[in-house]
Amino acid sequence: MTYKHNFNPSISDEDVFNEIKKEKDSIGYYNLVHQDTSIFKKYAKDVKQTNIVVIGIGGSTLGTYAIYKFLKHSKTLSKKLYFLETTDPVDIKSKVDNINLDDTLFIVISKSGTTIETIAIFKYINSLIKCDKLNTIIITENDSKLNKYAQVNNIKIFEIQKNIGGRFSVFSAVGLLPLTIVGIDIDKILDGARDIYNSFFNKEQTYDRILKKARFFVEYKNSFNINVVFSYSSRLEGFNKWYIQLWGESLGKIDINKTRQGLTPVGIIGPIDQHSFLQLIIEGRRDKTVTVIKVDDFDNNLKIPAVKLEGLEELDYLDNLEFSSLIKSQADATIESINNLNDIPCDVITMDGVREKSCASLMYEYELLTSVCAKFMYIDAYDQPGVEAGKIILKNKLKSDKQ
Repeated sequence: MTYKHNFNPSISDEDVFNEIKKEKDSIGYYNLVHQDTSIFKKYAKDVKQTNIVVIGIGGSTLGTYAIYKFLKHSKTLSKKLYFLETTDPVDIKSKVDNINLDDTLFIVISKSGTTIETIAIFKYINSLIKCDKLNTIIITENDSKLNKYAQVNNIKIFEIQKNIGGRFSVFSAVGLLPLTIVGIDIDKILDGARDIYNSFFNKEQTYDRILKKARFFVEYKNSFNINVVFSYSSRLEGFNKWYIQLWGESLGKIDINKTRQGLTPVGIIGPIDQHSFLQLIIEGRRDKTVTVIKVDDFDNNLKIPAVKLEGLEELDYLDNLEFSSLIKSQADATIESINNLNDIPCDVITMDGVREKSCASLMYEYELLTSVCAKFMYIDAYDQPGVEAGKIILKNKLKSDKQ
C-alpha cells in the first residue's frame, strides 16, 4: 500500500513562533534592527556629491525607494537620490540626461555581483564618466565578482551578508547607506523596525496581529487568493511596489508536498483606484482580501479654497477643508463600503504620520508577516528558484546571440 497526499495538518501559532525564533539564527534580516549604524553615518559625512545614483534592481532598490518616496517631501534633504533600475533605454537616457554626472556618487548594488541588469547599466555609466574610488561605492557579498572588481580598482565596499535576501535587505547597507547619505535619519528608521521586532518577539500586539492575519491568509488561501493593499497616500506608491516583490517572490513556491502555493499581491493607491479597482472589489468575485493603509498626519495643511464656481454651488461644503481630511474621509468611506457587505475580509493599518519610524514599522511588520505566512504554508520564503531559472535562460540566450 502506498499513500500520497497534498495537504498539511494545521500548525499551531506556538509552533510557528518557535520556528521563527530558531530562524533568527540563520536568516539575517531579523537582527538588522540591532546593528550599529556608525559605519554608514561616518561615510556619509564625507560625501561631497549632490546627486546620489543607486544602480540596482529589485531588492537592491525597491525598499530604499519606498522609504525615500514616503519621506522626501517632508524632509529638507541635503542631496537628491536617483535610481537606475531598468534596462529600458528610454528610461535610462532620460534620467541620465537630467543628472550632472560630474557631481554624482554612484552606488552599485548587486548581492550576487553578477546581476545582468545592474552590470549593463554600470557599463553604460562607465562609458559616460570614469567610475572610480572618488565617485563610486559597491554594495555586494564579500566573495562576489563585483567585490573583486571593487578591490582591484580600490573602490569602497559595503557588504551584504549572505543570509540576507535582497527583498529583505532594506534595513542593511542596501537601504541605510544611500538614505543616510541624502540626509534621512537611519537611527529613527531602525527604531521603527525595532519597535515591531520587540512587540512581536515579546508576544505583544504585533504578535497577535501577525499570527492572526497570517493564519487567515493561509487557511483561506483557496477562497481569498488575492491580497490587495489599498494605500491611501501617493507617498506609499514605493511601498506598494516593494510589497509586491516581497509577497510574490517569497510566497509563490512549491511546498514540502510538491504542491504549488502562492498568494497574489496587488498594490493600489487611493483615492485614484477608487474609480477602477474598487468596483472590482465591491461587485467582483469574492477572491480578495483588502488591507487599507491610512496616514493619520500628512504633515501638510493644504486646503480646498473657498472659490465660487458657478453651477457647482452644491459642492461648497468642500470649502476650507484640508486635503488631508478629504483623503482620510475617502479612505473611511471605502472601508465602510467594504465592511457593509460582510463578505470581504478587510483590515486597516493607520500610520501615525510621514515619519521614518512609521514607514520602517510598516515595512518590518510586512517582512515578519511574510515569514510567518511561509511557515504556515510549509515553504521556504528566502529562495527564488523560479526567478533563477529565468536568469539562467537569459544568460545562455545572450551568450548564444553573441556567437
